[in-house]
Amino acid sequence: MPSLVIVGAQWGDEAKGKIVDVLGNQAELVVRYSGGNNAGHTVITGGKTYKFHLLPAGILHPGSVSIIGGGMAVCPKSLIEELERTQELAGHELGELVISPAAHVVFPYHRALDALEETARGDNKIGTTSRGIGPMYTDKVQRMGIRMGEFVQPERFADRLKQVLEFKNRLMELLGGEPMSFDEIYSEYSAYADKIRHLVSDSEARTQRSIRKDDKVLFEGAQGAFLDLDHGTYPYVTSSHPTAGGACLGTGIGPRDIDNVLGVCKAYNTRVGEGPFPTELDNEIGHQIREQGHEYGTTTGRPRRCGWLDLVALRHAARINSLSGLVITRLDVMQNIPEIQVATDYLVDGKSLGHMPYTLEEWDQVEAVFETMPGWSEDISCAKSWDDLPETVQNYVQFIEKFTDTPAAILSIGPDRDQTIILRPELIWG
Repeated sequence: MPSLVIVGAQWGDEAKGKIVDVLGNQAELVVRYSGGNNAGHTVITGGKTYKFHLLPAGILHPGSVSIIGGGMAVCPKSLIEELERTQELAGHELGELVISPAAHVVFPYHRALDALEETARGDNKIGTTSRGIGPMYTDKVQRMGIRMGEFVQPERFADRLKQVLEFKNRLMELLGGEPMSFDEIYSEYSAYADKIRHLVSDSEARTQRSIRKDDKVLFEGAQGAFLDLDHGTYPYVTSSHPTAGGACLGTGIGPRDIDNVLGVCKAYNTRVGEGPFPTELDNEIGHQIREQGHEYGTTTGRPRRCGWLDLVALRHAARINSLSGLVITRLDVMQNIPEIQVATDYLVDGKSLGHMPYTLEEWDQVEAVFETMPGWSEDISCAKSWDDLPETVQNYVQFIEKFTDTPAAILSIGPDRDQTIILRPELIWG
């Protein structure tokens, strides 16, 4: 049963898109299971840079099927624009695209409410992307969301939009916003529905059939473990489940259908938006990492907060995701940093905490304990194997493996598809 889940093992932006692209040509199905266009995956191949927000990163492989799973939040306008942009840039046939009827649709009132609610929080802002994803997932939980299966049925869509918009307009007015026109939304979004209706089909049954046939199925997560609604640094989290368990929730497979789970982590840490970050570097080294790694958001363009690798958090991510192996990316970015530090413990009042903090108050008290390791000045971006890497890089990788009790399966030493070293192929497809 060669099924593989790719998850972010930090706060997102770990270069998961590249890894999905690298492995996607081996998979019959690539299934994205959570998030919306608040996430971004960048893939660089053949001298071209693709920026994905809703499309699974496996779409570039003509022989594969890319599925937008039922756990996703889909803005139809953004999806159509992204699909057309990708097709034009690629200049060749893309893989087949399928949209689950259970995926929820993002509408203009979701984006308006996102901005209004963030403003209403005052000094307690979450730092959302203002793409309407949080309010859409709120609708999902409140059982008033509009799903793709309804959206592509004109009469059903009209009935549902009337019901929901009446409530949403009242809510927007309470928050100081302006009501929205049913006719305008229905007219615009009916045109989008016409363009994607042929893509909506029973993806859950298709995925289950592939699993039973022992096809290679790759499940693609968005964001990262510490943005998970349940396991992240709440409330500074996303509104869905980027962890490996989300692959079951967002696609219709069972836990025993998952063969391997790879956790993608950078050789350092980054975070976008507000929230705890014990290893953050607000200094020249942090700036150096940001510039060498081009650490600016794919979706928002915001500069990412940068810091040393947090092994306490990474070990926790390995446990909550049942990681089979690690994918360590952006090792090349650490070039010319003389000494590298990694966090190996959290102290509160001088004592080891012994677990991940549960509350913001506990996070505020955390003091990270660091271990220092020698850096490297060599350019490793052309390395083809483990033996090509300097001893300092090898020691760094081995330290990460030992601390997290998780073997490294893949190393990424540059942004291009070819700048990838497969260390343990048996940890990928089993």
